[in-house]
Amino acid sequence: MLLALGLFFVIGFSGEKKILYSFSGFTMGTSYEIQFSAAPPSVDALVIEKQTAELLAHLDREVFSTYSPSSELTALNESPVDVLFNASSDLIEVLKLSEEIRQTTGGAFDITISPLVNLWGFGSQSDKLIDKIPSLADIIDAKSKMGAESILIYEDRSAILKTKNIQIDLSGIAKGYAVDKIAMLLDSFALDSYFIEVGGEIKLKGFKPGYEEWVPAIETPSEGRFEIYQLLSSRGEGFSLAGSGDYRNYFEVEGVRYSHEIDPRTGYPVSHDLAAAFVISKSAAEADALATAFMILGLEESKPIIQHAGIPVFLISRVGENRFENFVSSYFSPYLLN
Repeated sequence: MLLALGLFFVIGFSGEKKILYSFSGFTMGTSYEIQFSAAPPSVDALVIEKQTAELLAHLDREVFSTYSPSSELTALNESPVDVLFNASSDLIEVLKLSEEIRQTTGGAFDITISPLVNLWGFGSQSDKLIDKIPSLADIIDAKSKMGAESILIYEDRSAILKTKNIQIDLSGIAKGYAVDKIAMLLDSFALDSYFIEVGGEIKLKGFKPGYEEWVPAIETPSEGRFEIYQLLSSRGEGFSLAGSGDYRNYFEVEGVRYSHEIDPRTGYPVSHDLAAAFVISKSAAEADALATAFMILGLEESKPIIQHAGIPVFLISRVGENRFENFVSSYFSPYLLN
């Protein structure tokens, strides 16, 4: 079983007689941690922990995984062209949102990018070691196998149709969607205070015991140990925060660094100076996908989209070795903790 249940324990008390509960585990190739505040008689924390683990196992192994041979996404990728595929509401919802983000970002977010990701050595079907960059002919060939516009969704029939033999990868949005689904689960238990994190994608609501804020942090985009770049203020509001960066996953050939952030429009890894992108939204899935797209676009291409759509965004660019500068949209500024 991919997902291991975390140990339940109590980590705080308050005058309100509420307790801060916490549990953790593994899913989607990464870790997760859940914290929530509740009065002990009003909630069964072990039930919440168990149902969260079951939900994540379902979304990972049964719906979104490209590594699981029995997942719904694997079945869709293997399904014939021009044949209706019966799909779950989870898969349809993520595909619909993915298409919206693709259109909003001018094609920078593309869930059919698998051929390019594999070609550059970052995918589930790629070689582990890359000792030379792909040829132009290989890149053109990989791009010919893409096409998000070839995914037709028939929501009234709970069905999907591929008009082209494409491979779909939802790694740029699935973790955020999982965060949203966990939040829905916690809401069903009438919880008014929680902090959810799956692989760095976050959703929070309310206050900790004693009316203390949840304080999410933006990480410094460097390869060394974890350092805080900027603290945020939640102000008791409910929102999601997701980030994307190029500082963890890359390779070098002849002294040139190639990021795992591959531009689906060009077929090449990005070469701009943007090191990390963070987005705030009510939807963690939307924030997840937008952060990925802004990392593809870079600072200058991102700005018009951010301003036009009114998106809360925090972008960090490299200006030298271990030196950074940031762009903060006016919609993000109120969340900064000074």
